Amino acid sequence: MLIQMVKPAPNELKPILVFDSGIGGLTVLREARLLMPERGFIYVSDDAGFPYGRWEEAPLKARVIDVFRDLLERYDPEAVIVACNTAFTLVGAELREAFPAMRFIGTVPAIKPAAERTRSGLVSVLATPGTVRRAYTRDLIQSFASQCHVRLVGSENLARMAEAYIRGETLDDEAVRAEIAPCFVEKDGARTDIVVLACTHYPFLANVFRKLAPWPVDWLDPAEAIARQARRLVPLVEDAEHPDGFDFAVFTSGRQDFPTRRLMQGMGLAVSEQPAIALA
Repeated sequence: MLIQMVKPAPNELKPILVFDSGIGGLTVLREARLLMPERGFIYVSDDAGFPYGRWEEAPLKARVIDVFRDLLERYDPEAVIVACNTAFTLVGAELREAFPAMRFIGTVPAIKPAAERTRSGLVSVLATPGTVRRAYTRDLIQSFASQCHVRLVGSENLARMAEAYIRGETLDDEAVRAEIAPCFVEKDGARTDIVVLACTHYPFLANVFRKLAPWPVDWLDPAEAIARQARRLVPLVEDAEHPDGFDFAVFTSGRQDFPTRRLMQGMGLAVSEQPAIALA
């Protein structure tokens, strides 16, 4: 389905742009739409660059800035939700510096609420290798969880597994179990009781994680908190109507298979036939 990409008309509310490296940000989009029904949404997947966890920092930072330069000019959103821990922990400050007029709502590991909720004091952060490496993540631990034992677990494979799973593919239980096993720590008679899902892809697998976990834990999904922050920052306009021409999804590769199209349609999103950006 070919859709026309235009900026909102003067009498329409500007849309909210939700950005992720793949389709993991749909977990955040779902919550944001519930809290901001008067806004249109544009979902952008940088699937041409997926997965971000394999990138070196400098080229990934340059790529994300280039992507946003195009997106903000093209769609003129009211605000941007960066629904990707790897991207925002790396380049969030640079995005705000490069585009000071834009509201950016970031996604960072939910370490502070985990530290507030844990009873055992043993918390694990399940993330991509990129998020685990970030000084930003370690600063969060130092600031909010210094009294806890926090284990950082960087998975090379779970983001891809989650994308496959949400498209209807079957996963091997043992492969998933191997990815989450390092999250479970026993120390001085205590056990891990909270695992932070520090990648927006991972909540798609939450029920699988619960089934395979060696003991029950709280799998902390930050999507609702991100949506609440977006609602606080985006003006609520009384009697506003949802604008025409939204909601739609854009993929930087310009290629979407049938399961992806079906998934987007199930989320109420039309699919653009054109790539979001033209990168060399």
